[in-house]
Amino acid sequence: QVHLVESGGGLVQAGGSLRLSCAVSGGSFSGYAMGWFRQAPGKEREFVAAIRWSHGNTYYADSVDGRFTISRDGTKNTFYLQMNSLGPADTAIYYCATGWYSGVYTYRATEVYRYWGQGTQVTVSS
Repeated sequence: QVHLVESGGGLVQAGGSLRLSCAVSGGSFSGYAMGWFRQAPGKEREFVAAIRWSHGNTYYADSVDGRFTISRDGTKNTFYLQMNSLGPADTAIYYCATGWYSGVYTYRATEVYRYWGQGTQVTVSS
């Protein structure tokens, strides 16, 4: 059974940075996509970033492109979301997720991701 554990959320002032981590276990992840999503109060869950575990190609939502960086460390079975230049609009619960990427859906679609972490709160004060 695939299991994901997130860490690194917290409170930060606008303009600051945070790094989220997601440790994955329980499988071989070749062919998998690793993603970060977020959900703000009263809003739907939205795509933030994704990375292909095997070749490292990355994908970003327009709202975070240039500020956030997704990466992975195969030796630790962990992937990361480095978040810079944070603003109040980035306040949300952040979820990591993974699933086999078949190409039927884009990386932005929640349908790609079968396994989800528990979520970690990120709060950006103005």
